[in-house]
Amino acid sequence: MNDLSPDDVQAVWLTLKLAGVTTLLLLLVATPLAWWLAFSTRWYRGIVAACVALPLVLPPSVLGFYLLLLMGPHGWVGELTQALHLGRLPFTFAGLVAGSVIFSLPFAVQPIQNAIEAVGMRPLEVAATLRANAWDRFVSVALPLARPGFLTAIILAFAHTVGEFGVVLMLGGNIQGETRVLSIAIYNHVEAVEYGAAHVLAGGMVLFSFLVLLALYLVGGKVRVGR
Repeated sequence: MNDLSPDDVQAVWLTLKLAGVTTLLLLLVATPLAWWLAFSTRWYRGIVAACVALPLVLPPSVLGFYLLLLMGPHGWVGELTQALHLGRLPFTFAGLVAGSVIFSLPFAVQPIQNAIEAVGMRPLEVAATLRANAWDRFVSVALPLARPGFLTAIILAFAHTVGEFGVVLMLGGNIQGETRVLSIAIYNHVEAVEYGAAHVLAGGMVLFSFLVLLALYLVGGKVRVGR
C-alpha cells in the first residue's frame, strides 16, 4: 500500500460509492422493466428489449460520446436539467451515475427477467386465488422465488460499474475527487510510468473480479446474461 497516494484511496472510495448508488438505482429501474419484459405481449416488446441490451454490444466510448451530447448544453437532457436549475450532468458525479445506470442496465435487467420467467405465472395465479393483491404476490411469491436472479443482478451491476472506463472517461473526464474513479486512476499511473501503484490497483481489481465470479457461482451456478 506504500505505492498508493491519498488520491488513489479517494478514487477507490469514489468507485465504491458510484457502484453502490448505481446498483441501488438499477434495482429500482430494472425490476419493473424486467417484469414487463417477462410477461408483456406488446408488439414493441422486442424493440424495448433490444434497447435495454444495446450497451452489451456498443463500444463504451460510443455510448459515452452520445450520452455526453445528450446531457450537454445543447442536448435535450442538458437543456432540461438547466431549465430546472440542476446544472449540467457531464463531468459531475451525478452525470457518472446517470451514465453508469444506462451502461449497466442489461446486467441488472436480464438476470431478473430470466429469474421471473423461470417462476412463471402459475404461482402468482395460485396466490391470486387466495386473495393476495398484486403487491403481496410480488413480495411474498415472486421475490423469494426469483431471489437468485436479484442477487446475480446486484453482483453483476456492482462489478460492471466498478470496471467501467470508456463511459466514465467520456462522460466524467478525470476530475480529482469528483469523477476520477479507479479505472481512470490506473490509466493515469500507467501513463506516468508509475507501475508500482498501477500494479496494486490493478491487482486489487483482479482479486475483486475473481471474488465476483466466485460469488456468482455460489449464488446460482450458471449465470445467463443474454438469451
